[in-house]
Amino acid sequence: MKDPKEVVVIFKTHLRDGADSREYGRASQRMHELAGTIPGFVSIKGYHSDDGEEIDIVHFRDETALEAWRTHPEHLATQERGRKEFYDRFSVQACRVFREYEFTLD
Repeated sequence: MKDPKEVVVIFKTHLRDGADSREYGRASQRMHELAGTIPGFVSIKGYHSDDGEEIDIVHFRDETALEAWRTHPEHLATQERGRKEFYDRFSVQACRVFREYEFTLD
């Protein structure tokens, strides 16, 4: 059984037409780096789909770590920038991990 305090954030985004993809890439990379400095940060992985949607899956040790990330001033400023410059839509889901299964072929 997984630690019931662990939190996973699923961040789905879609860039608007005409968004500066290079600048977005720099901002996104900076947010990945910044997340890694938060005490209680566990991991982040990003995925891209054929329809242009991007998904970041971010693991935090607990809600305290998530709250530190959610309220970080640079993160808040980049969120606002995302609304104004980059995204035509996004969604955020914060989920508690209550069970986990794994398989690894040796």
